[in-house]
Amino acid sequence: MDTPSSLPVREQAPDTMEDSTSASAPAPIVASASAPVGISADEIALYDRQIRLWGVQAQEKIRSANILLITLSALGNEIAKNLVLAGIHSLTIVDHSIATESDLGAQFFITAADIGQNRAEAAVPQIRKLNPRVNVVVDTSDIRTKGSDFFGAFDVVIATDLQPVSLGLINTATRLGKKPFYAAGVHGFYGFIFSDLIEHDYLVEREKGNRPTVLERETQTRSVVDVKEKKENGKHIELVTKRELYSTWMLASDGANLPDEYLKSRRRLKAVTPILSCFRALWAFFESQGGRLPSTAEDFKEFTILATQKHKALGLPEETLRSEVLRKFLQNLGSEIAPVTAVLGGQLAQDVINILGARQQPIQNMVIFDGDSMAAPMYPLHPDGDLGVGLLPLSGRVENGMAMNGGQDVQPPATQV
Repeated sequence: MDTPSSLPVREQAPDTMEDSTSASAPAPIVASASAPVGISADEIALYDRQIRLWGVQAQEKIRSANILLITLSALGNEIAKNLVLAGIHSLTIVDHSIATESDLGAQFFITAADIGQNRAEAAVPQIRKLNPRVNVVVDTSDIRTKGSDFFGAFDVVIATDLQPVSLGLINTATRLGKKPFYAAGVHGFYGFIFSDLIEHDYLVEREKGNRPTVLERETQTRSVVDVKEKKENGKHIELVTKRELYSTWMLASDGANLPDEYLKSRRRLKAVTPILSCFRALWAFFESQGGRLPSTAEDFKEFTILATQKHKALGLPEETLRSEVLRKFLQNLGSEIAPVTAVLGGQLAQDVINILGARQQPIQNMVIFDGDSMAAPMYPLHPDGDLGVGLLPLSGRVENGMAMNGGQDVQPPATQV
């Protein structure tokens, strides 16, 4: 089955001995006493290239990860593909939706013969073929029926194409369970990724410079918390542990500000994509209108007012939110475009791999994909004051109720998310 090219997080190992030992190819990794006991020799061969990229220890963490993916839309397809190819332990897909003809436009795990079946059940045979070593589980129940303790069984929770109220409730559950949380969504040429890792430590390995690395705060969200040294091949290497602090979906999606370095520079503010304001307006519209998309002249007027308010609240120049931007954003609502889902799905999956391996700086904390400029800039959106675990009490201040894209808010029992 042919699948569209995205941002793959793993390549197949060479098929032949000649390929793997050619002069142009790096020497293959072999099993050794230093390799984790759990990884077999054939797994090392299978994941050879990515192990060379992030190391055997990181691959072991990836190999043991249990990940929850909510909603198998076109974006969910891309995320599932990349995570399964990376060799995680298990992927649980929760989606109660029925496959329809509209799913065929940007999906590649579903065919016309699957219309009328549960979307996840129809797709899972093709997902399992990508990497039989990964345990792929399907849950066809509605995510709105799950209690908050459901999310604690997973190492990472990813929610795609859900309503803002639903994202806030799930994020509350993941914060209380101290689990990393990602949210993402796509509307035509535009999309977003949000991450709340609460507090995340990662290791930077680099050659030691002339100036000593000190334990200090580098930005509002990032601090150096540990420094070690080692000597390798005659070089002095620093092992620097950095910590990123995060805020909740509720704050990042509305109310949190751009960093001071943006607010103090008109040039940087002019470069911020107005699609950020459009998404904040859309999330506000969803919450006030029970989850439906703007569709009437009155809706478009309300959306324009909201977008203008959000743009001003972010401190962005009035002239960057042009009528053409609003019109194009509204025209894209509710649609899926395969190249956009490929880019965002690949970026999100790669960040999950990064945080599992704890060897790369992760997303902090909002990515906005703007199809007009073909760019996906990252914006740290945080309130003043405490971040990380300091926001845990605030995380619980969410009213019960959850709605999926296009659905209606419900009022589940207090024990449910």
